[in-house]
Amino acid sequence: MNIALGTIPFGTAVDLGTTFAILDRFVEAGGTRIDTANNYPFWVEGCTGDESEQAIGAWLAARGNRDEVFISTKVGARPTVPGAVTLDSAEGLSAATIAEAAEGSLTRLRTDYIDVYWSHIEDRSVPFEETLRAFDELAQVGKVRAIGASNMPAWRLERARNVSAAHGLTPYTYVQQRHTYLRPRPGAKLPESGHTLVSDDLLGYLAAEPDLTLWAYNTLMFGAYTRPDRPVPEVYDHPGTTRRLKVLQEVADELGATRNQVVLAWLMADGIVPIVGVSTMEQLEEAIGAAELKLDEDARARMDAAA
Repeated sequence: MNIALGTIPFGTAVDLGTTFAILDRFVEAGGTRIDTANNYPFWVEGCTGDESEQAIGAWLAARGNRDEVFISTKVGARPTVPGAVTLDSAEGLSAATIAEAAEGSLTRLRTDYIDVYWSHIEDRSVPFEETLRAFDELAQVGKVRAIGASNMPAWRLERARNVSAAHGLTPYTYVQQRHTYLRPRPGAKLPESGHTLVSDDLLGYLAAEPDLTLWAYNTLMFGAYTRPDRPVPEVYDHPGTTRRLKVLQEVADELGATRNQVVLAWLMADGIVPIVGVSTMEQLEEAIGAAELKLDEDARARMDAAA
């Protein structure tokens, strides 16, 4: 199943019993990728950012199935000020921070290795070589198996990969950005300051670099495709959105699927790994259904042409 399970509310808004049930069903259905971070969900009152990793670690320990799943976690965006709810005091990507944060994540996840370890946000105060050497040291001792860059523009990703190549360091082979079927209005600013939207430049770069894999977050726009109480974010407010939503609904009707499922199928058809955050079993079952949905060439062409 080419879907990653988003886990932000696990252990908090989603209690441990429901968390275990969701993870069990995800794996039963063929899912393997589990995405978390060392700061989920720090912005919720009373939370530190430990909670999601701790919940996953408790499940891994209870099930004894560590080698059957692919664990993705992140470093760089954990606040250093207790109780902070913004990224103003984010820990950053210094060598010392990465080394310490990795140990914290390994402890909370109750594992001795991380399948893909991401730089969660950019830290332009630290040279790439320092950050990448820190990641490489973790890879050399087996604590990290691959590294990824989240919320990094294409030109910076290219520069980082060149630094790795020049110094024989583990390269970024994963990239994670916000992406969905709808296209944003050119020049629009996201209200979520920590989010970076996929650009045409990044898609072009990915097409030219076969060793890079894109994981897309916020793929379902907080539920806006299917929930009347969740309006489409203002960043997508332009005539092209109307046309895309029309085609999306047509394809969904033809396939007997939901809009969400068609969006996820459209992303997966391009080799993208969509991250799907769920808090109920019903939401998970919808995502599982998307993994089984196939778009024919005509449907994909119509969806791509609408703009």
